[in-house]
Amino acid sequence: MTPHPPPALSSILNFDNRFTRCLPGDSEPGNFRRQVQGACYSRVLPTPVKAPETLAVSGEAAQLLDLDEQDCGSREFTQVFSGNRVLPAMDPFAMCYGGHQFGNWAGQLGDGRAINLGEVVNAAGERWMIQLKGAGPTPYSRTADGLAVLRSSIREFLCSEAMFHLGIPTTRALSLTTTGQPVERDMFYDGHPREEPGAVVCRLAPSFTRFGNFEILAARGETALLRQLMDYTIETDFPHLAPKDYTSWFMEISRRTMEMVVHWMRTGFVHGVMNTDNMSVLGLTIDFGPYGWLDDYNPLWTPNTTDLPGRRYCFQNQPRIALWNLGRLAGAILPVTGSPGPLQEILDDTVKEFTHTHRNMLAAKLGLNRHDPAADAELVSSLFALLTAVETDYTLFFRGLSRFDPAKDTDPATLPDWLSPALYRPEQAGPDYLDRLGQWLKIYGLRLKEEGRPPEERKKEMDRVNPKYILRNYLSQQAIDKAEKGDFSRIHELLELVRRPYDEQPDKEKFAARRPEWARNKPGCSMLSCSS
Repeated sequence: MTPHPPPALSSILNFDNRFTRCLPGDSEPGNFRRQVQGACYSRVLPTPVKAPETLAVSGEAAQLLDLDEQDCGSREFTQVFSGNRVLPAMDPFAMCYGGHQFGNWAGQLGDGRAINLGEVVNAAGERWMIQLKGAGPTPYSRTADGLAVLRSSIREFLCSEAMFHLGIPTTRALSLTTTGQPVERDMFYDGHPREEPGAVVCRLAPSFTRFGNFEILAARGETALLRQLMDYTIETDFPHLAPKDYTSWFMEISRRTMEMVVHWMRTGFVHGVMNTDNMSVLGLTIDFGPYGWLDDYNPLWTPNTTDLPGRRYCFQNQPRIALWNLGRLAGAILPVTGSPGPLQEILDDTVKEFTHTHRNMLAAKLGLNRHDPAADAELVSSLFALLTAVETDYTLFFRGLSRFDPAKDTDPATLPDWLSPALYRPEQAGPDYLDRLGQWLKIYGLRLKEEGRPPEERKKEMDRVNPKYILRNYLSQQAIDKAEKGDFSRIHELLELVRRPYDEQPDKEKFAARRPEWARNKPGCSMLSCSS
């Protein structure tokens, strides 16, 4: 029996394209690098590629577009989501935005290698913008080629879905496609470029609007357009708010942004490039470049080689930088709101709310029902001092802590069984460390006893907030190394792994181990650059 071919994508995808319908676009139709004035976007078509092949698809992300496995396995799917075919209802464009990069105003930036195909409204009434990353140059590409390499595309594809399953607000990744064409990149900007396989990632989000979309209009004094974009964003992306309620809108952006960062801190995630053009107004993690998760707990760690001089975007700085970025957004919308007072009050309240939420998150990681300011401040600070005293894996420590037994794990002469796998340098755990550890565990045990939660219940709750599996950089690099040799099996293996990061997966224990020593300083396993 001959199987029926899948229906045409144009009959499934219901394009609405509200962004381009409601906001002014660039009057210049040509696709060449330029400053774009008085517009929120420029229409531009993806650049066709030589021999596209779909390597991987996220089934969960596909469902957001009402696509099933058969749809995603079609040749049409590959052609459309590599940029080789533009469906009649699409209205492709690149956004115009600016941004502060590493604390300095950079002027116009925009979608330099991302092209939005249009907005789809699915059967549930949800709006999803479909975007191709690596689909060719746009008017905002500056001196770049608008393309992406397989290396960075694998990392973005896997991380987008890993973040979602960790419960972190994020943009999504639908598909990963190779182009059949090489792209030249200098991975560490050190004068050693090489040709790498080209690729395209299809990303999804309700909106890709960033802080920088408003910053560029404010910087240019285009206040009428700034107001129009603000009104559009509230109406489209925040429909539960009253029209033109700019104060409530900024309050919600601030709340969502800091909630996102709390999740980053909970899981040990470091974004690496928290420029204002990489900050979503929806509070979504966006633009996965030189990111990483902490292996050993080092609050000053940054995965970005470009960030090394000042470590502006290191792990411990992320809350502060998020607040700084919100301050830049407040300054951008001020020409419309007219008064800085309410915006400053929101920022002040955001600091207080973040402090409260962050403390509750740490309490949950420790298996406590509630945060007790009087009792827990010293408990937390002493713990993090211990984690830095001996090189300790952040993820494995907290995952193992759920197995803590106050009756036997406070002996100052021995390491608890659950702790040993988390130590990178066990030889550093001398008598002084063991004594400090034993004292901390005693205090921790008393704190748990005070709450009276049954151990089984505590472990269950802790394992819901402390993942067992994270997408460690060395795991991604192994997938990249295999893929560049034509073996894509590790991509699929990791995609399956990250779907259940909090579950015990007995057949995948090797992926839960701490970073191997060979990966400590290997390129791609420890540090990355902003290069695509």
